[in-house]
Amino acid sequence: QVQLVESGGGLVQPGGSLRLSCAASGFTFSNYLMNWVRQAPGKGLEWVSDISSGGGTRRYADSVKGRFTISRDNAKNTLYLQMNSLKLEDTAVYYCARAPYVSGPKGQGTQVTVSS
Repeated sequence: QVQLVESGGGLVQPGGSLRLSCAASGFTFSNYLMNWVRQAPGKGLEWVSDISSGGGTRRYADSVKGRFTISRDNAKNTLYLQMNSLKLEDTAVYYCARAPYVSGPKGQGTQVTVSS
């Protein structure tokens, strides 16, 4: 069965960095566009970024553009999100999601807390 396991979250000060990883199994990872989405406390699911199956096309929400970088390693079935210059408003549970991100499978999430 499809399994997505996120890791790399934690507590970081404003301006800091984190790198999230998502290990995928149970499907042909290299065939799918993959997403990072997040959910802040009391808010709905927010799309953050996506990357095409081959990694050649990447898109970002305006709120993270220039600060976050999505990447993937199809040989390792792993999706990444490098997050730099983190802000208080980046605090959320981050999920990797197979397309389509609204209805597709997601992992259990990893908590990112930005706090001074």
